[in-house]
Amino acid sequence: MATATQTTKILSAEQEAQLRQPIDEYVGKIQAQVDALRTDGTEKVVSVQNELDNLKRDRIYTAQEKADREAKLKAEMEKAKAVEAKNKDQIAKLVADAEAYLKAHYDSEYYQAVVASCKLEKAAAQQKYQAAVSELEKEHQATVSKLTDQQEIKDEKYVHKNRLFDAKMQLEKDLQAVKDRQHAAFDYKYHLIDMLRLSKFTVGETLAQKWENYKYTFNRRDFLLRNGLYIAIVVIFIALCIITPIVKNVPLLTVNNILNILQQASPRMFLALGVAGLILLAGTDLSIGRMVGMGMTAATIIMHKGINTGSVFGHVFDFTGLPVGVRMILALVVCIILCTIFTTIAGFFTAKFKMHPFISTMANMLVIFGLVTYSTKGVSFGGIETDIPNMIIPKIGGFPTIILWAIAAVVIVWFIWNKTTFGKNLFAVGGNAEAAAVSGISVFRVTVGAFILAGILYGFGSWLECIRMVGSGSAAYGQGWEMDAIAACVVGGVSFTGGIGKISGVVVGVFIFTALTYSLTTLGIDTNLQFVFSGIIILVAVMLDCLKYVQKK
Repeated sequence: MATATQTTKILSAEQEAQLRQPIDEYVGKIQAQVDALRTDGTEKVVSVQNELDNLKRDRIYTAQEKADREAKLKAEMEKAKAVEAKNKDQIAKLVADAEAYLKAHYDSEYYQAVVASCKLEKAAAQQKYQAAVSELEKEHQATVSKLTDQQEIKDEKYVHKNRLFDAKMQLEKDLQAVKDRQHAAFDYKYHLIDMLRLSKFTVGETLAQKWENYKYTFNRRDFLLRNGLYIAIVVIFIALCIITPIVKNVPLLTVNNILNILQQASPRMFLALGVAGLILLAGTDLSIGRMVGMGMTAATIIMHKGINTGSVFGHVFDFTGLPVGVRMILALVVCIILCTIFTTIAGFFTAKFKMHPFISTMANMLVIFGLVTYSTKGVSFGGIETDIPNMIIPKIGGFPTIILWAIAAVVIVWFIWNKTTFGKNLFAVGGNAEAAAVSGISVFRVTVGAFILAGILYGFGSWLECIRMVGSGSAAYGQGWEMDAIAACVVGGVSFTGGIGKISGVVVGVFIFTALTYSLTTLGIDTNLQFVFSGIIILVAVMLDCLKYVQKK
């Protein structure tokens, strides 16, 4: 039998089949014996179990007929299980024999020979392509030398370009055929094992198959489109981790810094999760930052330590007569109600009048900022009760529990997106609103629902931010936060084209932006320059998203 090292030529399909024939014969003979032993055992157990399951769902039988039929099937099941137990050891020996043969012969006598042949085929395909290109160039030069009319020369260049493209396509087709052949040879071994073991693979075998499938389906262009931005940001972050200790004499990658990043990211996670649903509908929300300022102001007023120093429309509020726990809950409710009212208004105009969310949310942004600034004179309302942060987001052993709030939000929104009818409708409307409407989905309800969900999340996020910062609510707070939230979603793979996105991507996007901002601040980079970094990242992220969309189309 020829081995891989002895094979120095390209194998034909017939030659490959001849190499595999001894393996097929040996393993096939064992497989036939195993199948015969399983007929009245394992296969019968599976068949009877299916009949029992169907019987439970059947309503054509009377209760007595069903009971008689069930008793008969259970008797058959016991008999089949007895046969299965009796043949178990014999089947195990046969399977072990076949696996030992595959281990000893499959790679050395067949698979390695195919791999060597595929290498030669790849080289032959490249040589064929180079020869075709060389011949086309000669023909092109010869044709152009005979032409004098500029239009004819232009036409010939166009034809030549198309011929080169066809040659390139033929090369890719040939290389794909080689790739398919090698993958099929690899996969055939696991097909035989699958038949022998009834789809039971070891962890190592499962990983080997996954790695092979990954290599088989890997496309460099797609990989860079999906992950190029992440790779670039990781490289930048690594560079910052190296530079910061040198420039500032302060290590960046410490446990304390990581916890600080997670702590800062937690309130922003609520905002990103909220706007992610709107981006999923091919929309956006420019009012997030102003809603944070409004929520922060309202929460600070309600949870303020002592009588408020500022006023709202000239009225000074005093909630000190209420218990602290009631004030915390009231602040949360007010934040959610205020934010939800404004997002519902924007959602209504977007859904009812087909207004672009850019306009409806920009109007919201201006109205909210104007109202809050006018009513409060733009002042900061100071600090809240100092006991509240320790009650809501205490640090346990140095661990900031505000992170747990963010995790809870991620889990809930993931469940809504992936396990509810509303979530499925959200993807359907975002992917194609007209098709969704034709299929019976209320585009109006889904759109308004997405805005309401966003408002609830904004309210929660602004409440948590108020507690994290121990107050300091003002109309100006949160300025520019909408850009961070939107950018986190886009970087995380939520497409502006609609209908595409994952919660895991949003989480990664929030952490990336928060970590980058924290790192640049630690390094001493001016805040204004940080906007430049954010702008570049957003531009690149959207560009890659557009390229993916164009390629998909």
